[in-house]
Amino acid sequence: MKKISKLAIIFCCLFPLTLLAQEEVFETQYIKNTMDKAALWQIEHPKHKPYDWTNGAFYTGIMAVYETTGNKKLLKAALAMGKETKWIPGERLRHADDHAIAQTYIDLYRIKGKEYMIQPFKDSVDKMMSETPDFNHAIMNMDWWWCDALFMAPPAFVKLANVTNDSKYITYNDKLWKECYDQLYDKEEDLFARDLNYVIAGKDTDKREANGEKIFWSRGNGWVLAGLAKVIEELPKNWETRPFYIEVYKEMAARIASLQRPDGFWKASLLDPESYPDGETSGTGFYCYALAWGINNGFLDKDEYLPVVRKAWTSLTTVVNTEGRVGWVQPIGQDPRAVSEDSWEVFGTGAFLLAGSEVIKLEVDN
Repeated sequence: MKKISKLAIIFCCLFPLTLLAQEEVFETQYIKNTMDKAALWQIEHPKHKPYDWTNGAFYTGIMAVYETTGNKKLLKAALAMGKETKWIPGERLRHADDHAIAQTYIDLYRIKGKEYMIQPFKDSVDKMMSETPDFNHAIMNMDWWWCDALFMAPPAFVKLANVTNDSKYITYNDKLWKECYDQLYDKEEDLFARDLNYVIAGKDTDKREANGEKIFWSRGNGWVLAGLAKVIEELPKNWETRPFYIEVYKEMAARIASLQRPDGFWKASLLDPESYPDGETSGTGFYCYALAWGINNGFLDKDEYLPVVRKAWTSLTTVVNTEGRVGWVQPIGQDPRAVSEDSWEVFGTGAFLLAGSEVIKLEVDN
């Protein structure tokens, strides 16, 4: 009986501390400190060319945190990046990955008002729109032929329309977005295939997970859902296609919420979590951001989705080490793969920062 009593005492003493730790991660100062720590660590550990899509995703997170915390070091870092790239997007004219960095150029233009910050991107998109595409690859039968593209380019196109007061960029975005949707969106699952190689076509060569399910990559769908949040936020309220984007966003949000694992993470494979049992940060970060954004902007029911976001953010705070490095990020790829504590990438940090920038705005009852 004495052993039982001691165990009971230990449990009772530890349980309140556990609860306290869980609630602490939703305190404003904690979120600010954690975001700043992660952002500054990543700035000090650069990877890839500054205009690369990986940094495009990272700097969207940097700007979201700057808007939240006002940390001038983050603004300075973003401006330095723009100066280094000469405000030029990536080298490939039609490739959505090379448009991602322009999201940050436009965010900085909105702060500084310098035309040179957006002119190269505007010139690039104008040229893209004026030329007839030449598709010469088996899966490149459209400009945005992979689902990740729906995060990389659309927010930049819609932002460009807003700052230039020229809706032609939204119209063009609508066209390319719908092409991608028509070929990659699975209406039975409310999820996007990564590209046509992962669409089930009733052939012997169809790719499936080890458990026989369709392959739906967590970060791939995270790119889409986060991109949808960004696009909807920028679209004019009376824009004709806005209800379409909102409908797809809500369909995906419901499906994604249903696939969250008990530990709060989403695994690399959405429909075969056992094949890759470790929680994956980049997909989880994008989902946490997009769902929290939906609550904050009235698109998602708070009672239904707040528990999902709470679990996701609580889990995400465990992947940031004492230095600020965000781990458990699946490396660059196109389908589900294993992760580890030591696997990190700049876009994983970007996803984490986006998540924190929306979680901090939530009204969370402790």
